[in-house]
Amino acid sequence: MSEPMKIRAFLVKDKVEMKLMVRHPMESGLRKDEQGERIPAHYIETLVVKCKDRVVLDAHLGMAVSENPYIAFNFGGAAKGDPISVTWIDNRGDTRTDEGVVAG
Repeated sequence: MSEPMKIRAFLVKDKVEMKLMVRHPMESGLRKDEQGERIPAHYIETLVVKCKDRVVLDAHLGMAVSENPYIAFNFGGAAKGDPISVTWIDNRGDTRTDEGVVAG
């Protein structure tokens, strides 16, 4: 299982500034190891961020995204203390969900 994601959500005026560090190897399947063998593809395909069960980001990633991607975005309609959940699904069917809250 992968390491927990770092989730930061801060309420600034009427918007939430969301910052994520997603822990994942994000292998493209194009690199080779020291023996010249291709490293199998292993990357996130879907990333969904919810605030109070409302989808605020539905991203479709792929093999061109770097290892441990950093994602930042803003959204409205939230208040201090609201729950945030972040879920990813990768090309091997592995999944992870982590949770946080909106800070003031």
